[in-house]
Amino acid sequence: MDIKQVAKETSKVLASYLTYQAVRIITDQLWETNPGQAIWLSEFSSTGKIQDGEAYLQEMLQENQEMAFRMMTVREHLVQEVADYLPEMVRENIQKANIDYRRQYLERITQLSSVESNPEIELQTDSEPNPDLR
Repeated sequence: MDIKQVAKETSKVLASYLTYQAVRIITDQLWETNPGQAIWLSEFSSTGKIQDGEAYLQEMLQENQEMAFRMMTVREHLVQEVADYLPEMVRENIQKANIDYRRQYLERITQLSSVESNPEIELQTDSEPNPDLR
């Protein structure tokens, strides 16, 4: 496993996502100030080019230099705001999700094992108390 390559690819995906977020922010701003330009930006962005943030910005520079510079400024601001929080948040979110998936899996296989080992046992829900346990 090449950790540096994983980090490089993750960084590229994150940059593309921040470009996407910048476009969303700018589009929302334009709806309030210049709806015609908001429509143009929405149409330009709907072609799927935005999946690769760098290629999208290259095309935007060809189409509308002012808009491209605005996007670069907004995404740079976004990365400055979120970069400090990302490592800890990503780590916590992945750990929590993994724990939840493992718990769900264990609950599922435990229920299946109980039913398979004793087919007479019916699974009870919390709303239906088992009269034998009183």
